Amino acid sequence: MVTHMKTTVEISAGVLVEARKLATREGTTVRALIEAGLRKEIRERQRREKFRLRRASFKGRGLRPELARASWEDLRARVYEGRGE
Repeated sequence: MVTHMKTTVEISAGVLVEARKLATREGTTVRALIEAGLRKEIRERQRREKFRLRRASFKGRGLRPELARASWEDLRARVYEGRGE
């Protein structure tokens, strides 16, 4: 089982300078800061709720029967009927 992997990450010079200063002040390593930052970001992104489209019908019962099996092109043509050309 592999517990560590070596990789290369490009970090802007300014960020790296600040990370080194912080690591020195806190008695840790840049590697530890990067790992902590990645863990935090992964946790936050996993916590975000998945997007759900809210129910937005207005007292509706779905499409009218004559439109229930219409293609997207037919629906779009119907919406824009009488507009433009």
